[in-house]
This record gives sequence, structure tokens and C-alpha cells, in this order.
Amino acid sequence: MAKNYDLVLLGGGTGGYVAAIRASQLGLKTAIVEKDALGGTCLHKGCIPTKALLRSAEVYTTMKKSGTFGIDISEAVLHFSKVQERKQEIVEKLHNGVLQLMKKGKIDIYKGYGRILGPSIFSPISGSISVAYEDHRENDVLTSKNVIIATGSRPRSLSGLDIDGTRVMTSDEALQLSECPASILIVGGGVIGAEWASMLADFGAKVTVVEYTDRLVPTEDQAISQAMARSFKKRGIIVFTKAKILPETLKKTDSISIEAEIGDKRETFTAEKMLVSVGRLPNSEDIGLANTSIEIENGYIKTNAFGQTKESHIYAIGDVIGGLQLAHVAAREGVKAVEHMAGLYVEAIDEDLVPKCIYTHPEAASIGMTEEEAKKDHEIKIGKVPFGAIGKALVYGESGGFAKIIADKESNDILGVHIYGPHATDLIGEAALAKLLDASPWEIAETIHPHPTLTEVIGEAALAVDGRAIHI
Repeated sequence: MAKNYDLVLLGGGTGGYVAAIRASQLGLKTAIVEKDALGGTCLHKGCIPTKALLRSAEVYTTMKKSGTFGIDISEAVLHFSKVQERKQEIVEKLHNGVLQLMKKGKIDIYKGYGRILGPSIFSPISGSISVAYEDHRENDVLTSKNVIIATGSRPRSLSGLDIDGTRVMTSDEALQLSECPASILIVGGGVIGAEWASMLADFGAKVTVVEYTDRLVPTEDQAISQAMARSFKKRGIIVFTKAKILPETLKKTDSISIEAEIGDKRETFTAEKMLVSVGRLPNSEDIGLANTSIEIENGYIKTNAFGQTKESHIYAIGDVIGGLQLAHVAAREGVKAVEHMAGLYVEAIDEDLVPKCIYTHPEAASIGMTEEEAKKDHEIKIGKVPFGAIGKALVYGESGGFAKIIADKESNDILGVHIYGPHATDLIGEAALAKLLDASPWEIAETIHPHPTLTEVIGEAALAVDGRAIHI
């Protein structure tokens, strides 16, 4: 017998469960089908566990240099198992919180594998969900007025490269490391690769990064890439760019070795372990899309600006539709999809207003255009201020990095903000609000920034756009 809902979500990650909560607020009878734990990649294999590990790595590094703060400790000892325990405690606490939110919203949870059905005895249109269970009990069928596909993504590998989960890993397996490896080769110098490089170096591993493009974090402003490269070099992290890994040369013994083409030369890399971080693939297979008229392109589900697929009652959000694969984007897409299906006024997400964060040490954060992008269609002016000019950064002992604001010369509109330095991922919030409100550098500069705080770097950068910075 079919069970009826106003909305069924296929996937209970960040996008899925946030959408479910918004649907509940609007009075929609809602269910989530999720084969694993609620919270998805972000909570269990991505944002939260990696940031918990990064925080432990930061504390460990701070303790090792405590002498610079006038505090001598005999020895800082790393207990990696306790680091992992702390990470898991945080994940479990947040997972329990999500479960309580589902209970509060009277949202039904089906722990199983969901597939979309075509027109059938259950519904004259496609969109009913068949739920299969691990214990092989009879499938449930959920009928619904609307469906949201929020099945997320998984780590991508390189063709021909065997991921064994022990010597050669993706970030999924790396999160379960029982101890910090003595050495590691990281294939891919994007956001995830850079974060793991920074973390493992702080834990004491010898880290080598091999990146296919010409710089680290190639989607970021070149100034951030250059500053991160300098920081990595100072910390002993070896980086090779314009390097193409050759999977067929992989050899595994007690360690791993593999070759890469770098220009017209071949280089052999050896390490205890290898982490492959070359992007992610959408989870769009085997979910019943063939039973619908939904269009896909390169594995990604095609939608309009509000998440609607070709079948107007079926929406898709998050990593499975491509775009900016960020938890906060998936969550906002979920809210907008629900509000759109409920008939509320909804504005499409403007990717230019989405902040991006990298949790290396120091951190990086940005919003809007890079300098290179801005120059294509604008006459620009730039304000750039080093953290070394900010008193609070010196107090923290974290004076490396900068804040950079790019503005249009004629209109004075802010085009992009880029920060590399302490607490950059927190500071970007001011820039995000400024972009949303269409503030000018003058308006940011007129905002009184308390002293001494790290936020002063934003105010100084805004002044610097027009040559009025005080402390440089």
C-alpha cells in the first residue's frame, strides 16, 4: 500500500534535510529517503569531520610554537586516536541534533535506497519513490505531489587508478586513518587537496602535492594561490604544478610509488600513502531517472534556476546538479526549491553572492570575481592590505596574508573580495553582506570596525581601494 506525501526528498544530506525542515514549516507533509545517516557527506565525510581534524592540527601546531608566546611546555604529544574520537563525538552530536529537528518537524525518515518510479498503479505520473531496505523486507512505495532529488556526490578517481582505501585513498577513507602517515602524496591541489595537505603537515607528515593545473586552488584569485604556495613552501609542503599523474605506473609495496609527467620530464614520487583529490562525481545513477523525462548532462541533472527538472513536479538540488558544490549552496537551493513549489516568490541564487571558504592554515575565503575575471569586462581599482598591519593579527601571532577588495572604477561596485589569513572564513561574512546590499568600498570604510579586531583588515582594504588606507 502506498504512503502519500506532499513532498518526498531523495537524499538526506545538508540540502535534503534543510529543504525538509522548510517544507515542514510551510505545512507540507514531508518524508526523506536516505540509505545512510542523515546529514550526508557534509556531516559525516566532509565539512564537519575534516574541520574537526583541522582544528586539532591547528591546536597541535600552536602548542609546538608556544614559546613564541612566552609559554614553555616540555613536549606536545599527538594522540591521533583521541583526535579521531573528538571528531566522531562532534559528528554524532550534530547528527543527533538533525534527528531531533526531524522529530520536531514531524518529518518521516525511511532508511533505505530510493528509486523513482515511472507512471504506475500508484500514480499516473512519474515520481513515486520505491524504497528498498538492506534487510530485504518488502519495499515501501511513497507517492508525492512533489519530489526533490538531493543525492549528492562522491569522490572522483583517475581512470586506471586503483583506490584500495588503505594505501591509495580518497577523502572518505582518509577520514578513518588510525594514525597520521609519515609521508603522503596528494594528487590534486584544489580545495580538498589543499586542506588535507595543510592538516597533515601540521600533524607532522611529510606532504607532497601534485596539481595538474599551473597553480594551487586554481579557482581562486591568483593572489590567494600565490600566498598559499609561499605558505606551503615555508611549512615544508612540496608542491608540483603542471603535473600529470600516470596511473599505470602505480606500484604498491610497504609504500606506494607513481610517476608523473612534469613538462618534458618524468618524476617518480614515493610515499607511505596517496590521497586522490581530483573532484567529485554526481550520484545520479540507479535512482530511476530513466523512468522519467529528466535530462542529464555529464551525469548532472539539468534544472532551471529554481531547481525544477524537465518534469515540473520533480526538483533537484546540491552536488547532483553541479555548479558550486558547497553545503551552504545546497541548503539554499533546497529552501528555494520548496518555496517555489509552494507558490512563494523566489529569486534565483546568484553565484556571485556565494562565499567560498578554504580551511587551510592560514585560511582563505572569497566572494565574487577574481581579479582576472573582473578585468575582462571592467576597469577596476584594488585595495589590498596585509594582516601584518593589523594589531589583532600580531597579537594572534598570525600576521601573514592579506585582504583584497576589487571594485569597478566607474560604478564603485564591489566586484570581489579575497582574504588569506587568520579567521578568513569568518571574516568573509561581512563581505557577503556587503555584496548582498550592493555596498561600495566607501560604505564599508564608513562602517566603524572595532579595535583591535581582525575585521579591521576589511575596513582598511576598503579605504585602500581609493588610496585612503591609514595603516599602510
